[in-house]
Amino acid sequence: MTNRISKRHASEFGAIGNVAELRAAGSLWQAIRQEVKLRADFEPIMATFFHASVLNHDTIEGALSFILASKLDSPIVSSMAIREIIEQAYVKDPSIIHAAEIDIKATRERDPACNSFSTPFLFYKGFHALQSHRIAHWLWQEERHSLAFYFQNQMSNLFGVDIHPAASMGCGVMFDHATGLVIGETAVIDDDVSILHGVTLGGTGKAAGDRHPKIRKNVILGANATLLGNITVGSSAKVGAGSVVLNDVPEGVTVAGVPAVIVGG
Repeated sequence: MTNRISKRHASEFGAIGNVAELRAAGSLWQAIRQEVKLRADFEPIMATFFHASVLNHDTIEGALSFILASKLDSPIVSSMAIREIIEQAYVKDPSIIHAAEIDIKATRERDPACNSFSTPFLFYKGFHALQSHRIAHWLWQEERHSLAFYFQNQMSNLFGVDIHPAASMGCGVMFDHATGLVIGETAVIDDDVSILHGVTLGGTGKAAGDRHPKIRKNVILGANATLLGNITVGSSAKVGAGSVVLNDVPEGVTVAGVPAVIVGG
């Protein structure tokens, strides 16, 4: 579905309408800054927010670390300390910020309600939760488990998204709305997966060890779908809203129901 921007909003969002136009404009960061500058001119009451979040920063890493730290701080761990941790992760593992850029492009392309690259960057809690998890996952791999759990707890409280720090995420992942999303410790999500609100990737409660679903490339998980156990959802499959999936799903099919069965191919 192609987004259409009204003439009134075109002046706010700018001319960067899709990935093809992004390539013509230059880097993603340049496109975001261009859009945000137009937003600030269009809505002066928001200018302070736009400058603090984007326009005062030279890099996408600096802006994203500022946004996440301002949301994840607490009386226990200050936003300054959190920002230092996030920036340390970006320096030691540049793939984290690269994944964030791909996530932004994926959201712009797949979400019909998203009409600019700066919108998810500034406003979408699904994007913010995903980027917070990427930092938590890096901390987990660095054996800094207490701090990783802190990030998980803050994400749950702020965004309504509960992802174990050990869960693995690919690039180009989109959490649409994100509220009520639960992802277990041994879950694996590959590239270009779209997950709507209320989805659970959980265990059956009867197994230890590797006990959570594996979601392969280009899968779409509908709202409030529940997937339980060490099962695999094959590439390009779709899981209908409200479905309960207890067994492997072949590539390229659509499943729905309780329990889920194949309803299309």
